[in-house]
This record gives sequence, structure tokens and C-alpha cells, in this order.
Amino acid sequence: MDGNTFYFWFEPHIMEWLQKTLGEFGGMLARFFTMFGEELVLIAILGFIYWCWDKEYGKIIGVNIVTGICASILLKNIVLRKRPYMVHDNIKCLKPIDDTADASDISAQGYSFPSTHSTNSACVYTTLPFMFRHKIFKILAVILPLIVGLSRIMLGMHYPTDVLVGWGLGAVVGIGLTILQKKLKRRWILYLIIFLISAAGIFYCRTEDYFTSLGIMIGLFLSMPFEKRFVDFKNTRNPLFCILRIAGGFVIYLVLNVVLKLPFSDEFLHAQEMPSFLFRTLRYAVIVFVAIGIYPMLFKPVEGRITKLWQERSSNARS
Repeated sequence: MDGNTFYFWFEPHIMEWLQKTLGEFGGMLARFFTMFGEELVLIAILGFIYWCWDKEYGKIIGVNIVTGICASILLKNIVLRKRPYMVHDNIKCLKPIDDTADASDISAQGYSFPSTHSTNSACVYTTLPFMFRHKIFKILAVILPLIVGLSRIMLGMHYPTDVLVGWGLGAVVGIGLTILQKKLKRRWILYLIIFLISAAGIFYCRTEDYFTSLGIMIGLFLSMPFEKRFVDFKNTRNPLFCILRIAGGFVIYLVLNVVLKLPFSDEFLHAQEMPSFLFRTLRYAVIVFVAIGIYPMLFKPVEGRITKLWQERSSNARS
């Protein structure tokens, strides 16, 4: 796969200056701060809000995340901008997307414009003030996307213009979709429109991240009505149950991600061909559907059993 090379004259100079001036310590800070825009951290935030704190807001944030990711990747595969370190010898790649692949492999590392990390962070953190009214969340809605975007520049993964567009895209999706979802009674119409637009990427996207995000979107959009009709679990503020729910969700993700790949060879799983891409979409759709729609069925019986055992133990201790 190939890509396009274009940039403003000042962009590589800014990146070179940052890497030389901040040095190894700056690289360590950037690797830490960039985590606040990574899917795993954002999914953990989503899991806490959805499984524990407020299910309805969890659904809103989930839609924001998958929409922002898909929108970013759709643009990436139109613009096809190479990452800065692929173009400029003086810019280092301090944290590749895929550590197991060659840093110059665009199919594994993805394209540069816009910054998905910046989009992700803006999508999620600009949503939080709608749910948590404390002033601190308004501050975080500005600070966290800012440091995530700057970390992507420092790491050599994105030009400044990638980050600026990522921030704008994420803010529009995060704020706009939150308002729409809160006002619309028939959200499924909005979800259908989002999916149809996102699915257009099948005709031209040839990167793994697109088919992963499309699978996550399908799994989320199918699991939400399923959960509402057949599960309808209740949120909890119990710290123990919150920890168990989040931990259980990650276990389900890890187990399913391994089990669903077992019948297939590594060559097939990583082949840059449509059957492999479509299986990736199916795999992530199943994982998300189970985690969001089916897994919450366990909450009531498991937590009821734990509560009963705790009460029996407390009663025996008093007697």
C-alpha cells in the first residue's frame, strides 16, 4: 500500500524541535498521555459508565466513540496521508500503532490524517460534561484532548494539522451526537444513517482498523435494542460490583478474541484481502454484541448470590 505526502512547511520543523528539545523524557510523557486517547482506555471508561454508572449515557458515549472512529478512518482512507516519520528522516516513530508490524507498513500502522486519537479523546471527553455537571469535567473536556493531540505530534505519528482536524471532528461528533441522541425518540433512524455512511468504506478502505471499527459499530447497534428488550439490567454504584462487572467485561473480550480466531491461521487473519477483513468485522461484532447485550444477563444472578453469601456470613459472625 502507498500513500500521499503533503504538509505545511512548518509542521516537520515543529515536530523535530519537540523531539529534540523534550528528548527521552518528553517521549515518556507523550507515551503516557497518548493512552488517554487509545481505544482500550476509552472502552474502560465506556464500560464503567455503561455497566455501572448510567446505562443510557453509556450508550450515548458508545455511539459517539464508534462514529468518531469510523469517521476518522473513512477520511484517512480518502486522504491517504503518510505518517510524518515515513516521510521525514529526522522525525522518529516513538510509538507505532502496531508494535508487531514494520513501522513503515501502512496497512498495519494506518494513515495519518486525521488523528484518530485526537478524534477519540474529543468524542469522549466533550461528552462527559453532559453527564457529570461538576466544573472539573468541563476542564477535563478541554485538557485531555489537548494533551492527547500534543502527544501524537511528539511521538512522530501525526502532523499538527492531523491533530487540529481530529479535535474538530471529535468535538462535532461528541457534542452534536450527544444532543441529537438526547432529543431523538427514534434513535434507530440516526444509527441506521450512521451505519450506512460508515459502511460505504467497504468499497475503498483496505486497512484493518476500518473493518475493526465497523464490526464494533455493528455489534453496538445490534446489542443496544437487544439489551433493552431482553435484559434491561440495572446500574450499580457498589464498588465491588463495579470492579467485577468491568473485569468480567475485559475477560469476555480477551477470551472471545482468542477463541474466535482459533479456527483460522495467522496468515488468513492478517491477509490484506476482503475475506480476512470481513471476518475481522464479524469477529468484533460478535465480541461487542456479547459484551454489551448478553453479558449483563449475569449481573443479577451473580451479584444476588454474592449479596446472599455476604449476608449469611455477616449473620453468622454476629451470632
